[in-house]
Amino acid sequence: MRIKLTLLSAVLLSGTAAAASFDTITAIVDSTTPASDSPAFVRLENHSLLALRQAIQGSQPQLRRDELQHAKQDAPLADKAWLKASGYDFAVKQQQQTGIALLESFNRLPSSVMDASLQVVTRINRDATAGERQQALADAEGINYLYFLSDALGPKLGQAFLNAYNKGELAKAAALIKATEISTSAAKDYFHYPRPFLQSGNQIHLVPDDVVIRDGKAYSATGGAFPSGHTNTGYTDALLLAEMVPERFVPLIDRGARYGYSRVILGVHYPLDVMGSRMIAERNVAHFMNDPAWRKLFAEAKTELRSALSRECGSDLQTCAQNPIQDDPYRDPAMAQFYRFTMTYSLPQATPHHTALTVPAGAEVLLEPVLPQLSAAQRRALMQKTALADGYPLSGGEGEQNFWQRLNLHDAITAAR
Repeated sequence: MRIKLTLLSAVLLSGTAAAASFDTITAIVDSTTPASDSPAFVRLENHSLLALRQAIQGSQPQLRRDELQHAKQDAPLADKAWLKASGYDFAVKQQQQTGIALLESFNRLPSSVMDASLQVVTRINRDATAGERQQALADAEGINYLYFLSDALGPKLGQAFLNAYNKGELAKAAALIKATEISTSAAKDYFHYPRPFLQSGNQIHLVPDDVVIRDGKAYSATGGAFPSGHTNTGYTDALLLAEMVPERFVPLIDRGARYGYSRVILGVHYPLDVMGSRMIAERNVAHFMNDPAWRKLFAEAKTELRSALSRECGSDLQTCAQNPIQDDPYRDPAMAQFYRFTMTYSLPQATPHHTALTVPAGAEVLLEPVLPQLSAAQRRALMQKTALADGYPLSGGEGEQNFWQRLNLHDAITAAR
């Protein structure tokens, strides 16, 4: 697989490749699962899964499914007392309403797009490899923890992250990251769209759990489909850690996109659900990063996290973040094609409106930690230059709706470098 990906990377970088096929995407995704050709990466995946299972089990004599209902970050993993003492108000209801408005164009999508979205999830779900399903189950059941982020940090820094997280040395960052997730429950109630496996005549295969709880129970989900709550969680967590560890910014946002792809593999979400959640996660993180009160908490959490990781690594983070490319699939150039794919999932593009892309005030803050040498104006120009073409689903309208669907953080960073 590494040979295939290396050749693929050269083609993609040449700029002559057509839109990625599903087989191409599968080859890229498989490299980020326990099916990877890298023993070092597979060891990291196994350590992450073991840590997750131990966290869910807690002090119980054995791991049971009913423990998932109350599995969450508690001390020492997360310093919730520190965050509560700050008195910070996340204004959740207000942020939820803003998210609903951002996704309003969903209600105007033609039936052809909705049908295509169902066809894509059916194909990805039915053709998923064993490695993809294994990673998707771990992602799903680990939603209340940060273990899934370790593989995007690479074998060395990823193991340091697992060690420090389990010791409670990242407790402020863990608490702040999870609290900054804005629930999609209000949006699900508003859009009220049934999940793929509930559609009449669907061919979705619900995946039995032989990975986390290991009881063979088919993974399912309740509530509305649009937007995806898990993807909102995964992308928010990945983007926030990327802001704290800019040395791994691109691999981490690719991990956020990969987390959303897991939801499609399991057949519980359409591509549209995943795309919508990426939009609101990016918008929400930008909103909080422009709030001085939240930014003060962020700075404190970031300092603690980086110090702890450096201690575990025994070196600076720049050094610890480097690995041989064959052991670091999230750093493979082919991931650029995967990220672009998850921005549209090959859904049909309407006749382009050629809407002039308007960067909302403050959106450029997302690039600040990783591109501090650039001015705000230069970061905004990067966002415009690397944006997705107009006319894809959920980019309807102007202003923020159009911008957040078209924002390509992966390409913005790589273009600057």
